[in-house]
Amino acid sequence: MPPATSAGPATGRLERTFAALASAGRKALIPFITAGDPSLEATVPVMHALVGAGADVIELGVPFSDPMADGPTIQRSSERALARGAGMAWVLEAVRRFRDRDGDTPVVLMGYLNPVEIRGAAGFARQAADAGVDGMLLVDLPPEEAPEFREAFAAHGVALVLLASPTTPDARLALLLANARGYLYYVSFAGVTGASERLDPAAAATHMRRIRADSPVPVVAGFGIRDAASAAAMARDADGVVVGSALVAAMAQAPDAAEAARRAAAFLAPLRAALD
Repeated sequence: MPPATSAGPATGRLERTFAALASAGRKALIPFITAGDPSLEATVPVMHALVGAGADVIELGVPFSDPMADGPTIQRSSERALARGAGMAWVLEAVRRFRDRDGDTPVVLMGYLNPVEIRGAAGFARQAADAGVDGMLLVDLPPEEAPEFREAFAAHGVALVLLASPTTPDARLALLLANARGYLYYVSFAGVTGASERLDPAAAATHMRRIRADSPVPVVAGFGIRDAASAAAMARDADGVVVGSALVAAMAQAPDAAEAARRAAAFLAPLRAALD
């Protein structure tokens, strides 16, 4: 991977990545990890290992004290990371260190509004862009209240990634599609991350097909994807898939950064093969 020439605004990485995937007839594989877990030292090596194993975009979870959308696996990883000192400033520095070697792979932060709001929309957007962040997914920011953040982020080349779900009413879905940037994250069931027993690819397929037909950006599916089979099933009607809890669990007890990176790559490789 060629080194980054600049850590400045990351405009275009998401668009280029999804355009290349579409041109090749491939689906995006987007692993989620919690920054700072299984250790502070492991985060950047794990990110590089995931790219080496076939990740197209990395979602980097910002540890938060009350991660309401996350199940027990990611909740516990967030608690461990916070105890180690992985706050927002540390997360942005981790992205900056990742950019020392990788100037191409998009990085999207996934988290909650409070750590962003206390910095101000414009201030955070500037810091994120300077670090090399391509997008931000804020689980608890309603689209009706997002214009200030969306405009501030766009001014710095950072996409505000929005979420839709099977229970999203038509009026809100229209609002989401009108303001979608980067990609649209489709939550495949009403619940928390990691609840794989609730995943029903057939039930999600019809809704995703309808959304994709109207969406100006790619639609990726997440929540409940745990292995190669579930990734391939969900990818049939999506532009890509996000896998998080199962990957976080696979690395949880890694004794050092090298082992965490090895486990991450070993987990992801079969999913890449299944999608291809």
